Amino acid sequence: MHLKDQVTPQREDFFAFANDYPADTPVVMINILKFKDKSGKGEESGREAYGRYSKNVAPLLAKVGGKVLWAGNVNQTVIGDTADQPDTVLIVQYPSKQAFISMSTSNEYRAISEDREIALEYGGLLASSTINPAVE
Repeated sequence: MHLKDQVTPQREDFFAFANDYPADTPVVMINILKFKDKSGKGEESGREAYGRYSKNVAPLLAKVGGKVLWAGNVNQTVIGDTADQPDTVLIVQYPSKQAFISMSTSNEYRAISEDREIALEYGGLLASSTINPAVE
């Protein structure tokens, strides 16, 4: 897994999500995060900068009806690239792609997004839908 230099979406990937993901259906965003050692703001770590971002994005998330379903630190890779594992996985649910797009393109989000960018070496984001494993 290449966990470097992928923090903001490519324009074409964002538009593909906006155009192709089903409308008016929940979207679960799986965030795969690898923090920089230093954010670029003095001695602050990437994890500290991301903590500030998390605190500031929480009201924006609530405003669009989103919620954090689960967050956890990656302690050990059992299957996969053990040399380049992520630090944290964060799972966030939005009521729809429109809610996610509304939040992530708002002026309020733009004002805080720099903290996410300076915090992360890698910030993968997977748009996912819930399935019922017994049916699928």
